[in-house]
Order: sequence, then C-alpha cells, then structure tokens
Amino acid sequence: MTSLKTTKNGSALAVIVTGGARGIGHAFAQRLAQDGFHVVIVDTVGAEHSAEQLVHEGFSAKGYTANVTQASDWDGLLQDIVVSGQTLHGLVNNAALFASLEMQNFEQVTRDEWMQVMEVNTYGPFLGTQKVAPLLAAHGGGAIVNIASTSPLKGVTGMPHYVCSKGAVIAMTRTLARELGDRGIRVNAVAPGFTLSEGILLNKEHVEKFRDIGKNARALKRDQLPQDLQGAVSFLMGLDSAFMTGQTLVVDGGAYFV
Repeated sequence: MTSLKTTKNGSALAVIVTGGARGIGHAFAQRLAQDGFHVVIVDTVGAEHSAEQLVHEGFSAKGYTANVTQASDWDGLLQDIVVSGQTLHGLVNNAALFASLEMQNFEQVTRDEWMQVMEVNTYGPFLGTQKVAPLLAAHGGGAIVNIASTSPLKGVTGMPHYVCSKGAVIAMTRTLARELGDRGIRVNAVAPGFTLSEGILLNKEHVEKFRDIGKNARALKRDQLPQDLQGAVSFLMGLDSAFMTGQTLVVDGGAYFV
C-alpha cells in the first residue's frame, strides 16, 4: 500500500478528479491514489462505486455524486472535505461531454446542443476552479490540471461544439495561470489524442472515424489508452512540475508536435 501524503500537521492531501467514475477519469484517480493522495471522485453516476474500488485496493478515496456545473454541489463536497480534516492539494478537471456526442457537420448543431457541451466542458472546469481556488490558496497553493484535447490543434471535423470547447479549455488554462499564480496555484492542461476509453468503445461511430486515422498519424503507431495519460497528470500534480504553469502537454503518441 502506498503511504498517504500528508501536511506537516498530519492531514491527508486530497485531489479532486471530476468525471472520475470510469474511463480516463478513473485512470487518473487510480494513479493519483497510487501517488499517495486521498482521491475525491466526482461524477454524476458511479462515483461512490469507483471510490470503493480504490479503497478495496488499499488506497484512500471517497466518491460524490455531483454535477460540475452546479455551485451547490461543489459547496457540499468541498465542505465535506474540510469537515473530514483533509487538505485540498489539487483538482483534475476531467468531466466533459464527448463519447456520447453524435457526429454531425456544423450546420446540424442546434443551439441547445452547443450550449450543453459548452456548459459541461467549459463552465464546469471554470466553476470548479472558482470553488477550489480559495481552499488551495489558504494552504499556500496547489495544482489544477485541465483535460483538453488535440482536436482544436488539428481542427477536427464532425463535432464543432466539442472542438471549440476544448480550445476554450486551453485558453482558460493560460488565463487562469496568470490569475492564480500569485496565490501559489499552478494551472496546466493535458491534451490527449483519440483515446480508447471505456465510453469511446461504446460509440462505434467514433471508433470507426477516428481510431485508424489517429493511429496512422502517430509516430508511435498504436492505440492510445487511458493509462498513457496517467503519467502526465501525475507529473503536473506533483512537485516535479513546481515551476510550470499555463502549459498544455500534448500526449498523443507523436501525431501533433507543439
């Protein structure tokens, strides 16, 4: 069992992972638990079960059913963290709409579809950052990792609302790094390529369109898996990246060079 990271006064260091119940988010939660953090898993479905899996494996975790776009949900889970005596160290803004989206050209996207994607994919991480920043600053700082995408770097077609939302995440990472730097809070992003997560494998349309294209474009010609992203998030959450902020790390097997 990995030793739990603690502050000087003995309180556990906690990291929140949104969308952490399955797929890429659960892979992040697993790695951060292995790194010694108390992992707080936030999701609309399955958060408690995902946390229980980690506890069964000998790690420290707790799950919360919550919507990242609702301020009251954030207030409740953050209050529980404080009451439980943990010290918040970081946030991984992973929750997003992607795997469930239908492929369509830009003329077909409705206002409701556009706004739903923007609310979850951009307002969710923005609100989460607003809510956790005071707690992080109160203990001298911390780390926020936003999960972006290589799609806005490439101009991927077929889902303009998603691509634009992830471009906004990259822009938000940069501006919030400036906003929060004097509070000791680092804000960085990870931009994955097309990843064969649990959710994506259920969407045959996505797999058929992107799997081979993505694999053939890479210098490392194989499928990208959730485990391929764990190290980047671990690095950005840890002290080895203590002088990095505002950066977007592309992790896609060498399909796109920044």
